[in-house]
This record gives sequence, structure tokens and C-alpha cells, in this order.
Amino acid sequence: MPKTQKRRRKVPVTQAASPAHPAPSGSSSNPAATRSLIRRFHVLLKRRAQLQGPIGDTGDAKRALADVEREIEDMGGLGAYQRMSSIGQGKDRGGGSEKVLIEWLQELGVASSAQKEKRVLRLLEVGALRPDNYASCASWIQGNPIDLRSQHPAIAEQDFLLMDEKAHHARWDVISLSLVLNFVPDAKDRGQMLRLAHSMLRPDGFLFLVLPLPCLLNSRYLTPEHFHGLVNAIGLAIVYTRWKEGGKMAYWLLRKSSSNAAERRPDCEAYQKKTVLRQGKRNNFVILL
Repeated sequence: MPKTQKRRRKVPVTQAASPAHPAPSGSSSNPAATRSLIRRFHVLLKRRAQLQGPIGDTGDAKRALADVEREIEDMGGLGAYQRMSSIGQGKDRGGGSEKVLIEWLQELGVASSAQKEKRVLRLLEVGALRPDNYASCASWIQGNPIDLRSQHPAIAEQDFLLMDEKAHHARWDVISLSLVLNFVPDAKDRGQMLRLAHSMLRPDGFLFLVLPLPCLLNSRYLTPEHFHGLVNAIGLAIVYTRWKEGGKMAYWLLRKSSSNAAERRPDCEAYQKKTVLRQGKRNNFVILL
């Protein structure tokens, strides 16, 4: 009589990196599970932001908020997201996005100019998961990594949206927002993040921006043309863009082209409310000024 094999019980994706079910060390974590975890985390953060608003005063909303908080905790909280994102930066997954920024700065001659002038570029890396992403360029880049919840003593624990704008005005040569905007649950906070980056950049400074490609190509409120108009309204000119059909990420290198405060620019009014630009089954990602 043949032996019957016991079926292995599947672990829910939402528990992939929880304390009870820690993610595998290294970069062997299943890519599909990683993406599912991150997407679910984004949904929960957006829902939490909604429930913490005016609608959260009712008893039903408070119970719903408690359920959301509980699921976030079961998933391992922000730490789980960071661990999965860090795994995604492994060499076997193509490495971190910093190599794209370094490549572009070298193509523009920024690296050679800085080295020739014996000047080091001040780079603010928002949402850093590792402290040494720019160690190979230490001769011309001084990396300053920050994150909401630091996973390393060399990464400052800091909310970019709460940084002192006056103290940091025109202070940075480069600011990196790699997979950061899509993690911000509120659409106006995303716009505020871009405005702050503009303010904190020195004249002709660079903003490096990375988003999941569906935020650009599958949103009902955002298209490539709409996004380009939005960043131009803020005072940022597009230097490089990289993405391809069927890809996962979209990359931009933007240069500060105007010192005018975004809120005083009349062309920003077109980006202050949601406008349906595409019909059909799409996501709701949007950036509002």
C-alpha cells in the first residue's frame, strides 16, 4: 500500500516576514511573495490614513482601524517591509537603484567635475535601507541616508516630511526618493515631498525619483504626460527618464530649474485635485500639489 505524503501547510503571504514567520536570510525570498507583501502593506497604510481622518470618529471606523493596525502588526510592521525591500536590492535581483543614479551623474560629467574641483556632492538618500549604497563613490559623493525606522546606526531615523525646510533650504546637491513616494499613503503628502525636495536642492541640483511602473502606466489619475507636467510645475526639469513596456520600475533624473516656490506658480492649480485620465480597471495612485 503506497505511503501517503503529508501536505505542507502553506504560510499566508502576509506572514512572510512576521516575527512568527521570519523571511529567509539573504536574497532567497520568493520574489512574488515579496511583491505581494509590499503591495498589501501599501493598501493597509492607505486605509489606515483614511480611517485616521474625519471618518474615523465612528465606532465602526475605530474597529476597522484596530483591524488594520492588527494586520500591519501581524505582517511585522514597517520592519517587514524594509527587510523585503532590502532583499530586493540584492545583486541577484539586479542591485539597488543607486547604480542608475551613479551612471547618469557620470554621463552628465558631474562626477568628473566634482573630482576635478575636489568637491564632494552632498546627497540625501530618503528611505535608505543600507548605509553604504554610495561607498564606491566616496571620492565625489557624501551619502546621508535617512529612514522613518532606521535599521542601522549609520542611517538617521528621520521623517523627510518633518525636516526643517528653512534649515535645509538649498543645502543638497542630490536628493534620492527611490521607491519612497509610492509608500506615502496620502496624495498631498506625495506632492509636499516633491515640493520639499525642490526647496532643499541647490540651484541646478538633482532629484532622483523611482516609482513602480504601474503608478505611471496603470493609474486612472496619472499618465506620463500628466506627471511630467506636474514636476515641471514644481520647478523640476526632466534630464533622464528610463522605463520600458513590461518592466517593473520607472526612473527619472530631475534638475532644479526654478527657484520659485511651487505654491506660487499658477500652473500648479491643475494638479491640486484628482482628474480621471483613464477609464477601466486601474489603480488609484495620484500625486496632488
